[in-house]
Amino acid sequence: MRIPARTTTLAALILALGLAGPACKKEAAAPGGTAAAEGGPRMAVNKDSFGSLADGTPVDIYTLKNKAGLEARITTYGGILVSLKVPDRAGVLADVNLGFDTLAGYLGTHPYFGAIIGRYGNRIAKARFAIDGVEYGLAPNNNGNSLHGGIKGFDKVVWKAEAIQVADGVGLRLTYLTKDMEEGFPGNLAVKVVYMLTNANELRIDYEATTDKKTPVNLTNHAYWNLKGEGNGDILGHVLQIEADAITAVDSAANLIPTGEIVPVAGTPFDFATPHAIGERIAQVEGGYDHNFVLRSGGGKLALAAHVEEPVSGRIMEIWTDQPGIQLYTGNFLDGTVVGKDGKAYQKHYAFCLETQHFPDSPNHPNFPSTILEPGQTYRTTTVHKFSVGIPIAK
Repeated sequence: MRIPARTTTLAALILALGLAGPACKKEAAAPGGTAAAEGGPRMAVNKDSFGSLADGTPVDIYTLKNKAGLEARITTYGGILVSLKVPDRAGVLADVNLGFDTLAGYLGTHPYFGAIIGRYGNRIAKARFAIDGVEYGLAPNNNGNSLHGGIKGFDKVVWKAEAIQVADGVGLRLTYLTKDMEEGFPGNLAVKVVYMLTNANELRIDYEATTDKKTPVNLTNHAYWNLKGEGNGDILGHVLQIEADAITAVDSAANLIPTGEIVPVAGTPFDFATPHAIGERIAQVEGGYDHNFVLRSGGGKLALAAHVEEPVSGRIMEIWTDQPGIQLYTGNFLDGTVVGKDGKAYQKHYAFCLETQHFPDSPNHPNFPSTILEPGQTYRTTTVHKFSVGIPIAK
């Protein structure tokens, strides 16, 4: 089973005058494009110690570099993407991923920065679901609901790791066996996640899982992005386009549990079918954006899901996925109490998340695409973050 799985003189003038509006999105090219030219930086993957847990379990961190000089750092604790450095239009690298300098930060309280999320990403209502008439109870760790796999989800375990180097990139293969009834979920679930940093300036994440009992599975990564550079102000000026015409309606801004209804976004603040600055209409959304968008592709094939551009730096990130949904979250609960890299306090809206996924609470909504994995089937899904630079022009 596969679970979806110009630059112009006018533009330069507008940029110089500070009048740039939303970016003009070029026609998207599929991931796996032309690699960086030979003769530049060399690909590399290096392993270092990142510390240890209280029980002495060692934690490592891997640094991946591609031929274009992009650098990703990933730790075995939670499979966390610790940093990702990408260039702006002048070629200056910046870390565009919120997080911490040391393991201690990740062992403390934080909102899932950069982590692999599972066994079930997003919410399950009332922390329970049923399979074949058998009800399973989960940890109610979010307003009486289950969020992101429970109290000790995949974000809080140490994964086994193996470095990878192939012709077009370097990567890290992570594996973890989550036991039957761990956090209340049935079945022994063997999980493999592969991060690849390609020479086409893509961060590709491949997920795979098998089980010995029927169980819900919904894996994602919870990176917090700021294309200006982490800690460098809010993301309200980032220009976003999402390939979706609908969202899954929620019961309230506080609870965020799907009602089961799929509602069109046309003419609402949720309409990102054409590019809009994230902050343009956010005041009209109670609590800010934290909603699942129903992707036009329907899942099952790798397709463009979202396009984001930061007008000042020119950094562009495209997200491609074979999942049917993507969660837009705009850092609504960041309030400055979390102090990240270089002592930077992360304030409200200092990051956005675009989490590729099946729909929240799918096990309790038969009309949603199924997330139930059965013995003998293999869960596979891929998400690609594709980075480039451009020059913004007015609408």
